[in-house]
Amino acid sequence: MSGPAAGTAVAATTTDVVCLGESMVTFLPSQPGRLADVPSFGRGIGGAESNVACALAAAGHRAAWVGRVGADGFGDHLVETIASYGVDTSAVRRDPFRPTGIYFRTATDRGTDTHEVAYYRAGSAASAMSPANVPYEELFAGRILHLSGITAALSGDCLALLRELTAARPGRPLVSFDVNHRPHLWRGGDADASVLLELARRADLVFVGEDEAEEAWGIVGAEAIRAAVPEPSVLVVKRGSAGATVFASGLRPGPRSSNAGGAEVVTHVPALRVDVVAAVGAGDAFAAGFLSATLRGLPVRDRVRHGHLMAAAVLTVPGDLTEPPARDHADRLVALDDDAWGTLRLGPGWTAADRASEEVRTP
Repeated sequence: MSGPAAGTAVAATTTDVVCLGESMVTFLPSQPGRLADVPSFGRGIGGAESNVACALAAAGHRAAWVGRVGADGFGDHLVETIASYGVDTSAVRRDPFRPTGIYFRTATDRGTDTHEVAYYRAGSAASAMSPANVPYEELFAGRILHLSGITAALSGDCLALLRELTAARPGRPLVSFDVNHRPHLWRGGDADASVLLELARRADLVFVGEDEAEEAWGIVGAEAIRAAVPEPSVLVVKRGSAGATVFASGLRPGPRSSNAGGAEVVTHVPALRVDVVAAVGAGDAFAAGFLSATLRGLPVRDRVRHGHLMAAAVLTVPGDLTEPPARDHADRLVALDDDAWGTLRLGPGWTAADRASEEVRTP
């Protein structure tokens, strides 16, 4: 089978979000320093789309992850670990000829000059995903299909798959696309810029950082990004410590969306102040929080605030994944007035607090 059948429709489903992409076993350093000097590593998992699936499942949603791993011990570890978060992994395929990808990283922030990452993913099982070998019925079984630009960079077949999945067709689920520009994954030239822009314009909901839009497309500012990506019903421009700006002209699939199909509304939501432990996985957590609130049909401001809170949960722990705040706890924080939200500061352990007032500290 090469691509989904024409007119493929989404049947009644019990799945909220299906995430497709590569997940890898990641080796985390036992101490700071160069990779050459670190004596030992602890094993974890890493993958933008599987991170989103795990966060959504931990938040109480019905999430599935679709990927391709090797028929090896690392593949076993990935599938078992992701499933332990409550994620449906039944559609994951095992490749008998290609290995599961792995990578090593240093303890420093990814944005610093001293950060090192060593990837061993060339020729991985995930890079062999293509329109001919993925389970389309499972991919289209959710209310939302979440993808990222990382998959497009893995191989020509992976890019062809994303083009199939983002093609307009009747009954297509809402397609969420995180640009996730990773220059080191691309094979030279300007292909990354044009491909990522193409895929973003074919999606319904797009997440993009202001910094990566400038790096990939040479576009500066939220309004200019919207002008370059006018098609998605919802465009979320992440602006780091400045917060996020959302351009929304339709907010399906939430039942309480107030402006679906109406005029575009622009909403800016300030970021939280967070005592950062490790700046890894925050973008995936933000997407999960936003998608969670989207599924609940919450207003745009609340969707962004839930994204900020989910990101803060990850920023205050060492790894890519953590237990999110309880829903009622997060809802109380999201409901704070603008002044209280502006004085909120979150540090390690904040998700375990019982009352919103326990997180409000003086600047």
